[in-house]
Amino acid sequence: MVVAGVMSGTSADGVDVAVVRVSPGAPTPKLKVIGHESFAYSEDVRAAVLRAMDAKEVSVAELSRLNWRLGEVYADCVEKTAAKVGKKIGLVSMHGQTIYHQGVAEEYLGAPVRATWQLGEAAVVAERMRVPVVSDMRPADLAAGGQGAPLVPMLDFCMFRSATKNRVLLNLGGIANVTAIPAGAGLDGLLAFDTGPANMVVDALMFKLYGRNYDCGGQTAARGRVLAGVVDEVMKDGYFSALPPKSCGREQYGAAFVARVHEACVAAGGKKADVIATATEITVRSVVEAYAKFCWSHLGQRAPLAKATELIAAGGGARNAYLMKGLTARFAELGVKVLAMDEMGVAAEAKEAAAFALLGWLSWFGMTGNVPSATGAKRGVVLGKVSLG
Repeated sequence: MVVAGVMSGTSADGVDVAVVRVSPGAPTPKLKVIGHESFAYSEDVRAAVLRAMDAKEVSVAELSRLNWRLGEVYADCVEKTAAKVGKKIGLVSMHGQTIYHQGVAEEYLGAPVRATWQLGEAAVVAERMRVPVVSDMRPADLAAGGQGAPLVPMLDFCMFRSATKNRVLLNLGGIANVTAIPAGAGLDGLLAFDTGPANMVVDALMFKLYGRNYDCGGQTAARGRVLAGVVDEVMKDGYFSALPPKSCGREQYGAAFVARVHEACVAAGGKKADVIATATEITVRSVVEAYAKFCWSHLGQRAPLAKATELIAAGGGARNAYLMKGLTARFAELGVKVLAMDEMGVAAEAKEAAAFALLGWLSWFGMTGNVPSATGAKRGVVLGKVSLG
């Protein structure tokens, strides 16, 4: 079956569509990424998304309209991608745009509540494409006691596990997340979690200081100096030392956190480029320390005889040369070789969209898609809801 996976992440910069051929296999499905396209949100759509994410108050009418408008945006993106790759789409699987995610239960109206909300009306896409659409993936995992994230580990296991090498899959989207797969491990041997911010904070600071949506190639950070004291202070944040399973998002690393980093850099005498270099270093430090604290021992216990450990980086952050240089140098000190996802035959930006193509396929055929060891769920569950075209 040819599946279009649609992803719009916490950076809220646009939409990725991956067209993937998924077929049954043993012990896991087989995947081939046929094509991939990226689409930037228009300025007004991105502004509306960020307003919905970060504002303390937004009207119900605006949320409802944005949900519908994003459905139209996703339909446009899928149509254009399908036309470009020249394939008939049999199923669409879309993540939607997260505007709120709370993976840990909190007291609300007298009961503990977890919550997640992704916008983007699937019925619009189903009508436009005239095929079934699987959407709203995260709530089923929450209902089973999980954090609703990360969900990409299923793809990591299906495509990148190795009998002889430890593999650590790093996704650098708005948030950074890792999947550690010990050599020869089964699905229950995975360790996966969000490490903290990846591009989200840098992107927000680039817009604030330069009016640009991101640091192209890390060129701005490369001109600055890292304010080590600011990084040290930020790394005291409790999330970084919290044990997995854990997930995070704009609720932790949104506008308030961005303001905190900016103010600390200014107080330390930093110039604009120093702020960007420091924010990028926060990503490097948090990823490397997460590996050292949690992944290293997990891999050593599960696969003590593994020939090597490789880290494979994907997501928009894999295009940031300054960020990748920092990660490569730090991981080399730990004996870990860093590779780009492109070297594995998959475009770095396509990975998350391809992951949701796989998850949609699994759901369509009634198979579980979450990895309980990653999300903390009590059991594997079938993810998502279906809108018939």
